[in-house]
Amino acid sequence: MGSTEVATKPHAVCIPVPAQSHIKAMLKFAKLLHHRGFHITFVNTEFNHKRFLKSLGSNSLDGLPDFRFEAIPDSLPDSDEDATQDVTLLCESVRKQNLLAPFRALLAKLNNDAISTSNNPPVTCIVSDGFMSTFTITAAEEIGAPIVLFYTIAACSFMGCKQFRAMVEKGLAPLQDESCFTNGYLDTVLDWIPGMRDIRLRDLPTFLQTTNPDDIVFNFVMEATDRAHEASAVVLHTFDALEPDVLDALSSMLPHVYTVGPLQLHLNQIPEHPLKMGYSLWKEETECLDWLNTKAPNSVVYVNFGSIAVMTPEQLVEFGWGLANSRFPFFWVIRPDLVIGESAILPPEFVAETKERSLIAGWCPQEQVLNHPSVGGFLTHSGWNSTVESLTAGVPMLCWPFFGDQQMDCRYTCNEWGIGMEISNDVKRDEVEKLVKELMEGEKGKKVKNKVMEWKKLAEEATGRHGSSSTDLDNLVNQVLLRKS
Repeated sequence: MGSTEVATKPHAVCIPVPAQSHIKAMLKFAKLLHHRGFHITFVNTEFNHKRFLKSLGSNSLDGLPDFRFEAIPDSLPDSDEDATQDVTLLCESVRKQNLLAPFRALLAKLNNDAISTSNNPPVTCIVSDGFMSTFTITAAEEIGAPIVLFYTIAACSFMGCKQFRAMVEKGLAPLQDESCFTNGYLDTVLDWIPGMRDIRLRDLPTFLQTTNPDDIVFNFVMEATDRAHEASAVVLHTFDALEPDVLDALSSMLPHVYTVGPLQLHLNQIPEHPLKMGYSLWKEETECLDWLNTKAPNSVVYVNFGSIAVMTPEQLVEFGWGLANSRFPFFWVIRPDLVIGESAILPPEFVAETKERSLIAGWCPQEQVLNHPSVGGFLTHSGWNSTVESLTAGVPMLCWPFFGDQQMDCRYTCNEWGIGMEISNDVKRDEVEKLVKELMEGEKGKKVKNKVMEWKKLAEEATGRHGSSSTDLDNLVNQVLLRKS
């Protein structure tokens, strides 16, 4: 390949929030851009770079000549290398602009390399997680490159975050005092959020449920959405048919909004992407697929609370007995740090009772599991990646939202889209048993299953040849990232 050819190749620097779900969505997006001819530099923090090498193998980040991995320090104290980092500390580090200098230095190094070697084109655009915008917008302005903010959450959750500033101005947040958590205040219905109806205070991203005006995460989220209008474009991992009202409202508030989801459905159309690496910071156990092969179609309940949610030992046991008493086979992912402050121990009588029809693993390839014919329902924390993956696999959900945007995802999953049922926060085995049975064999379960199959079809249409997400992806690449008129 001649140097002139390389020199004209667009070069996108992709930087996710250093957490599992954000990295996974950004890596999928980066693969799509790479398939369209972009040179990619994917930037992890050094902490997560090491975790990838550990979970995927020491050669996993060698990448390709035109898909490179780089790492920058996050300036956090050392922590257990197999657990999710403290969200508050991460947010504080980003807010303090601790990542700006190393990121700026990396961009300079990439551009210097472009001058000295012919196989590394200069940086032409930045694709930043929206929640890193506090420093990435500054860095993009300094090198005069367009910047796209990719918010790896639902449009409804993004709209919720975008209202934090208004909530402060209206005196609704931060909360006045602790009594707000118990006196029904969180059930206040907000009728003024554009494109949304019947949203309660408790449905909004939980970071505003603080009584401290200086709360780090609350301010971090507020600042990260404040600057969205300064970006060349805002990209959301959703599709038009799923959230039309909210997307219409966002489009009138921000100059350029593109919906490109579900990303996996675009990737399924690329026969063999040359980048073979997986997306997981934990080692995925694949034995579960053999176990699922032995089960009847639609008979298994898959349980996974994602990468950050935690629970008490009591909640773990209540979930366990609820699943056991439902008599359905279940596959449960219990990651090493799922239970607060101790290892996840299930009572021996539970293990004895369920050993014929249960499987427990530390982590798994979730999308393969959800698309397995034997899986009939998904007990989830309602993280956005999990919700999108369940919808695209046509699997209905039982939702137990933990924090962040999960309450909003749960609200829309159950109330707007009709593809899930909510488990109350205070977990009781009888309720778990009842809802599992209802989902797997009840009348409501049938309705929810039919509904999720309808949404699955719409997701496939959106990512089809002339679908809304495919068109938006084309326009984003051509009009924003390549700046073609």
